[in-house]
Amino acid sequence: MTQHMDRTNQTTWQNWSGLQRSNPAQFVQPTDVTQLSQTIRQAQKCRVVGAGHSFSPLVCTDDTLISLDSLTGLVRHDEQLNQATLQAGTRLKNLGPILDPIDQALLNQGDIDEQSVAGAVSTGTHGTGTSLTCLSGFVQGFQLVTANGEVLECNATQNSTIFEAGRVSLGSFGVLSQITMQNRPRYRLKEHIQLTPLKDILSHMDQWKTEHRHIESMVFVHAQDAILKTLDPTDEGIQTLPAPWPSDDTLLTIFSEIARKTPYLNPYVQKLLGAFIKPTTRVDWSSAVFPSVRETRFNEMEYQIPAERGLECLTEVVDALRKHKAPVFFPLEYRYVKADDIWLSPFYQQDCASISVHQYHKQDCREIFKIVEPIFWKYGGRPHWGKMHTLTANKLKTLYPRWYDFLALRQELDPQQKWINPHLESLFFA
Repeated sequence: MTQHMDRTNQTTWQNWSGLQRSNPAQFVQPTDVTQLSQTIRQAQKCRVVGAGHSFSPLVCTDDTLISLDSLTGLVRHDEQLNQATLQAGTRLKNLGPILDPIDQALLNQGDIDEQSVAGAVSTGTHGTGTSLTCLSGFVQGFQLVTANGEVLECNATQNSTIFEAGRVSLGSFGVLSQITMQNRPRYRLKEHIQLTPLKDILSHMDQWKTEHRHIESMVFVHAQDAILKTLDPTDEGIQTLPAPWPSDDTLLTIFSEIARKTPYLNPYVQKLLGAFIKPTTRVDWSSAVFPSVRETRFNEMEYQIPAERGLECLTEVVDALRKHKAPVFFPLEYRYVKADDIWLSPFYQQDCASISVHQYHKQDCREIFKIVEPIFWKYGGRPHWGKMHTLTANKLKTLYPRWYDFLALRQELDPQQKWINPHLESLFFA
């Protein structure tokens, strides 16, 4: 799952889902920070791409598009502090082989591991767990290449204000070239997956979320049962599962095609989930357990809701999609994320319930997003920066107490608006 350059036209870029496209005047892939700095100085305007796994138009540009794909690997590590400094283009899926030999592992991550470290950090990407922040909250420092090509070291003691705000900055401060992550010693997780009545999840999730390090639910709109998934640290030995046939991802593609071509069958198919989803338990290293195979392409909207109102919001979203007989097979994803202190983090000073809505890439995602987004607004939701939403500066400024501080610092770092594309123009200035 990477960004794709159209091979019939080398200047066309598209994201993983294929929804976002642009025609950059040049596509540059620096191999070191010196080349990166030179490229930035020479560009009039530029954007940066990692894996192309954001669903919003963050990357789109008609000017210079900079790829971080050659800036990968481990720079250094601190054994005592369990910290590792990584090249910012390193993909999350490669962190297992990189961190295993130094006995380190990420404290948390999501179920997709195709993103670059820089992309995941810059957009506030997260996993689940009431005691765990988004990935940006584990950042201990970063190297930033600014609009004039200057290289800044940013952490709690150097350029500390830039560090505070820049851990979630949507690529609007400059290019993150190196990132230092707070990790922990390598550990195993026990995963348990089962079907659970949705009414039980809505009634008991507030209790269950305190009993597991990680908990999430995948809710099928037209079904009475939902998938409940828990992950907990364990000292048990590795317990693998045989590869299912057909795979879960293959079934997802098949059923999404049914929902697209014969939407009236979709509710009936979802009620047959019990025939395909059986209780499973496995144990493996965290880097192997966190990610899931996600080859069926989709587009996604995600909002972060105040944690105490999350289940209420989820209930209303499900009811609305059922009422409209929404032709969607992909489940809603419900997770928890701990508050942080990052100025533009969707979790700024607020524990959140995260609700994700997905639509198969061959279907018009805006049809269902138009139904659910006003519900997210009703509950004071903040959008995931890497997912689709329609909010602009006029509304966003009311959701973030440090909004104007962020914009002032951004302007100081980039007075020529080098990093601003039409999407960021709408987010910051519309």
